[in-house]
Amino acid sequence: MGARVPHVAGFAAWPHASTAKQTGKALRRRLPRAAHGTAAHWTWRERRNGTSVAVAAVEESNSGRIPELVPLRVGRMAAGPFAFLRGSAGLMAADLADAPVTGIGAQICGDAHAANFGLYGDARGGLAMDINDFDETVHGPWEWDLKRLVVSLVLAGREAGAAEDVCRAAAYDAVGAYRSTMRLLTRLPVLDAWNAIADEALVTHADARDLAGTLEKVSAKARRNTSARFAARATEPVEGGGRRFTDAPPVLRRVGDAEAAAVVAALGGYLTTVGEDRLPLLARYAVQDVAFRVVGTGSVGTRSYVVLLLDHHGEPLVLQVKEARASALVPYVAKAGFHVEHPAHEGRRIVLGQQRMQVVSDALLGWTDVDGLPFQVRQFRNRKGSVDPSVLAPDLLDDYGRMTGALLARAHAHSADPRLIAGYCGKSEELDTAFAAFAVAYADRTEADHAELLTAIRMGRLAAEVAA
Repeated sequence: MGARVPHVAGFAAWPHASTAKQTGKALRRRLPRAAHGTAAHWTWRERRNGTSVAVAAVEESNSGRIPELVPLRVGRMAAGPFAFLRGSAGLMAADLADAPVTGIGAQICGDAHAANFGLYGDARGGLAMDINDFDETVHGPWEWDLKRLVVSLVLAGREAGAAEDVCRAAAYDAVGAYRSTMRLLTRLPVLDAWNAIADEALVTHADARDLAGTLEKVSAKARRNTSARFAARATEPVEGGGRRFTDAPPVLRRVGDAEAAAVVAALGGYLTTVGEDRLPLLARYAVQDVAFRVVGTGSVGTRSYVVLLLDHHGEPLVLQVKEARASALVPYVAKAGFHVEHPAHEGRRIVLGQQRMQVVSDALLGWTDVDGLPFQVRQFRNRKGSVDPSVLAPDLLDDYGRMTGALLARAHAHSADPRLIAGYCGKSEELDTAFAAFAVAYADRTEADHAELLTAIRMGRLAAEVAA
């Protein structure tokens, strides 16, 4: 009977095609795995110091940001090569777009550097571990995320004082963990693979046991990183009850009545994007105040607000209402041959991209418009915690690389068939060697780009400000 049931669009056909792995393996003929580590494809190496390509990219990425905050963004990027990489996702995508790609598409983070992984709270009060930044998310080449990760590991390791062979090994083993995780997912029933690698088993799976102590400290800190803790430091009581934000420039500042009213009014639109089962929860909070808060490195200069809500006990919930700009990767994934659907709303793009990549996401994710501009909405300080890879002890960098490589594979497998990627990656260490070579070379390029930025600051082409 089952064999005579017609195929339904949106479901797989029966019997299942068994060619996905072979298809991925066949792609090696068009783009051999070793080619990722071949300098012939690295057109960015042809750039010479003094050509100002990197500075021009920074200037272009500053377009549309709040002008008075641009020097703060430049100052943060000037802190070091790893910080420069964090603020230049578009520049790296432009460089990658000039090289061949596998052609296998996935929902990618777009900015999967090593500091964009961490812990956050789930709906039941536990901690989840995953990628946690999706401003640049888009459908594109899976390998771009992995390349950005391995480059960031080399730069972070150098900044931490690790030997060059340690930095290369971290990149090499991150790719190995990505491959082995993808193969593991192909061997599991689909539903198990979808929810695979429970967080408590992740460290063991990635052979990152030495990192366990560091993660325990981060977890303990994350559990204290809540709306209540933030509100206790950043707000004050007002006459008649309630609370309001206090100024703490340049990071946090109160806004005028008209600006606050526009943000509050936008929450009505946000409610239409949240799951209906969450509406009774939000209905038990009253809006108290709005403030402007500077965030991130790449996001500095975008419009970002925190909204204070209080329940009937006076306990706070803080929402972040953050401007959603178009992904910096869009023109480059199109150049790489991937179809780009221009989203009707950039906040929706970010939210759906996050939900497609994470095993569990913030239950209060949504989007809205403020004064005609798109914004995403999420919980602020939702027990978030992260490891700063640039201060990790050198002997832990390799463990951290394996852990993040495993997490990235899990995230990609939600939108791309893991059999296809596993077929391309294979069982040998050829891809690991190639990506490690790329990571070291592009880290060198990033250091040169960072030096170019410092020269532009000294020459007065760019203004830079460092927050106290």
